Amino acid sequence: MFRFPDGVARQFSVLLVAAALAGCGQESDGKSEAVTVITPPVASPWQSSFEDIGRAAKPAEIAAWDIDVGPDFAGLPPGSGTAEQGEEIWLARCAACHGDFGDSNKFFSPLVLGNVTQQDIETGHVAALKDPTRVRTTLMKVATVSTLWDYINRAMPWNAPKSLSTDEVYSLVAYLLSLGYIVDYDFELSNENIAEVQARMPNRNGMTREHGLWKVDGEPDVHNTACMTDCETHVEVASSIPAFARNAHGNLQGQMRTFGPYPGVDTSIEPGAETAPVLVAEVPSETEAAPAPEAGLATSAPMELLTSNGCLGCHQIDNKLVGPAFTAVSEKYAGRDDAVVYLSRKIRQGGSGIWGGFMPPMPQLTEAKAEEIANWLAQ
Repeated sequence: MFRFPDGVARQFSVLLVAAALAGCGQESDGKSEAVTVITPPVASPWQSSFEDIGRAAKPAEIAAWDIDVGPDFAGLPPGSGTAEQGEEIWLARCAACHGDFGDSNKFFSPLVLGNVTQQDIETGHVAALKDPTRVRTTLMKVATVSTLWDYINRAMPWNAPKSLSTDEVYSLVAYLLSLGYIVDYDFELSNENIAEVQARMPNRNGMTREHGLWKVDGEPDVHNTACMTDCETHVEVASSIPAFARNAHGNLQGQMRTFGPYPGVDTSIEPGAETAPVLVAEVPSETEAAPAPEAGLATSAPMELLTSNGCLGCHQIDNKLVGPAFTAVSEKYAGRDDAVVYLSRKIRQGGSGIWGGFMPPMPQLTEAKAEEIANWLAQ
C-alpha cells in the first residue's frame, strides 16, 4: 500500500481540513458565510535537510553564466566591428589554427573554402552540401549567424576562451562572413543590422525539424536499405586535433556528464589506446642505489600551469611546435639578469617577431603564475 512520507501526510491533511471548513457555511438569515482558514506553511520533507546548504546566485554570477545568444538575437549585447578590424584580430589570435583565410584543414575542418555561391545566398540553400565529394565547411552548414557570434564569444580563442571583447567578436564574425562573400570587406556588423545579415546566410533555410529526429510522424533521417549496403570500409581523417593539444584543457572525459550516449574521449591517453598506461616504478634492490633523476626543465616543469593555460598547445619541452621548445627559450635567456621579469611580461602580453611567429597574450594568467613559469624557464 502506498503511503505518503510523514511530512507530506501532515501537509495533505491540513489542506483537506482547510478545504472542508472553507466549503462549509454557517446559516445566517438564509445566507452562507464562508469560514476563512489560515494554514501555516509546512516545509517539504525533502528540503528540510538542506536548509543551510547553498545560497542564491548573485546577479554578477548569473550575468557571467547567462551569455547565450539565440537565433532571434535575444541576449545579443550592443556593439559593432568591421571585417577589416576583424582581419587584424584574426591574424593575431585565430590564424594559427584556422589559417589566414579560414581555409586550413590541418587541425580543424575548414571554415571557408569557396563552396558558397551567390545563388546559395539568394536561395538560402547550399547546393554543394548535396555533393558527397565536397568538403563541408562551417559557412556551408551553419544556418544562423547567431551561432557564429555565440560560439566565438564563449569558446574562442581556444587557449583563452571568453577573453575577446564584444566589439572584437563582432569584428571577427564580420571578417569570417566577408571571407564567404556574405558581407563586404568594409561592412560594419552591429547588433542593429545583424538581422539583415541573417537574411543573407547561405544555409538559412537548410535547418528544419520536419524529420524523424524531431517528429515521430516526420520523414526519417535515413533509409536503412540505402545506407546499410555498399558501405565504405575505409575512412580517411582529413583533420584532427594534434596529440600535443588533446589534453591542453584537461581530460575531456572528466568534463562530460556521466550519463547519456556520449561519455567523452579520454584525452589523457594516446589516440586509439583503450586504457591509460600505468606507470610502475621499479624498486631498486638493496645493493643497487636508485638512479638520481636527470636535472632539467622536464623534471621541474609546472605541468598543471602549462596544461590548464593552453601552453602545451604551441610549445613542447624539447621540440619546436607552433612555437619554440621551452628548452630553446631557456637557453636563449640563460644568464640574463632580467630574465624572469622579461619572460613573465612576454607571457602575459604576448608579442611577435622574436621566434618568427606570434605569441598570443595570456591575460588569464596572474602575475604570480606568469612569474612561476618564468622562474622555471630562467633556472
